[in-house]
Amino acid sequence: MIELVAELSRGPVFLAGEALECVVTVTNPLSPTATSASSEALAWASAQIHCQFHASESRVALPPPDSSQPDVQPESQTVFLPHRGERGQCILSTPPKILFCDLRLDPGESKSYSYSEVLPAEGPPSFRGQSVKYVYKLTIGCQRVNCPITLLRVPLRVLVLTGFQDALFPQDEAVAPSSPFLEEEEAGRKDSRLAELAGEFLMAATSRRSLYLYNISDGRGKVGTFGIFKSVYRLGEDVIGTLNLGEGTVACLQFSVSLQTEETVQPEYQRRRGASGAPSVSHVTHARHQESCLHTTRTSFSLPIPLSSTPGFCTAIVSLKWRLHFEFVTSREPGLALLPPMEQPEPVVWTGPEQVPVDTFSWDLPIKVLPTSPTLVSYAAPGPSASTVTI
Repeated sequence: MIELVAELSRGPVFLAGEALECVVTVTNPLSPTATSASSEALAWASAQIHCQFHASESRVALPPPDSSQPDVQPESQTVFLPHRGERGQCILSTPPKILFCDLRLDPGESKSYSYSEVLPAEGPPSFRGQSVKYVYKLTIGCQRVNCPITLLRVPLRVLVLTGFQDALFPQDEAVAPSSPFLEEEEAGRKDSRLAELAGEFLMAATSRRSLYLYNISDGRGKVGTFGIFKSVYRLGEDVIGTLNLGEGTVACLQFSVSLQTEETVQPEYQRRRGASGAPSVSHVTHARHQESCLHTTRTSFSLPIPLSSTPGFCTAIVSLKWRLHFEFVTSREPGLALLPPMEQPEPVVWTGPEQVPVDTFSWDLPIKVLPTSPTLVSYAAPGPSASTVTI
């Protein structure tokens, strides 16, 4: 019996373009109750990163696959297929790397191997939506002689910062002289600086503050003014907004605001459409604030963006956008009729009307959500960073 352990050095969350590092430890455990023990041998072990794509058949109409190669590998075969037995299609994979060949371990002996690979920058982010799923895994295959391959899978979460790779060193190819002897050194320099530069890029993109004001009106007049200080956020930040109802001519009785994602399948891949012919859209609410606001002049709200959610992105099949979804309940009667008496010679108890005719309407405000530091996500929302299998 041989124990194979794969442990990610920095947690399971990465930014596309970063280098993933994993330590693979192979051990021939010595049982304290065993009366005799023998050496164990492994033929080879290899590692590869791949992304599995799965689409809902009721929502997405995919073209037939070009290849007729089966997704399931018979156990008698010795070909290393990391996606063997996985659902969906393998849409992205790195070249396989051999960790070792012809390994023999004595009882109680253990050996460790380091695996490093750069996550492809052109891939989609990790995402589990209602229409599609993109799942990343590091798969390690190991085989004894004349035995089926054993697969060890370590789940990953990949964040994609759209546009960052193009902005990184934009003049390298146009201005800097190219040298084939410096290509590897240059690539290593970019990989080592990626996390630092991504943090600076995110800070610059999300730290710009400017007051944005929106007049909210229905068919009968102005309800109020909504203010927000920025429209670009990072995962883990709070969306803070203010609502001024004192200047409105229509009384607002209640409002709610929801932080939502909007998942839309591209028109050419739509399985079904709405009644109007527009593509159907899936909405997921991540945070919500509701308030009764009769006689309220000014109020505010704060909605946290979960670290476990996916930033906005767009692929050839699906797009994900973020928005604030407002719902207002307003009175059909003049607003002053609902106010309590302001000047009375003696204190009185004001009782509101039992019935008020109301109208409801909604309003959507798009916002942009970007990734944050993978280290922060790994720390605040920890996931498994090690996997074990016995061969």
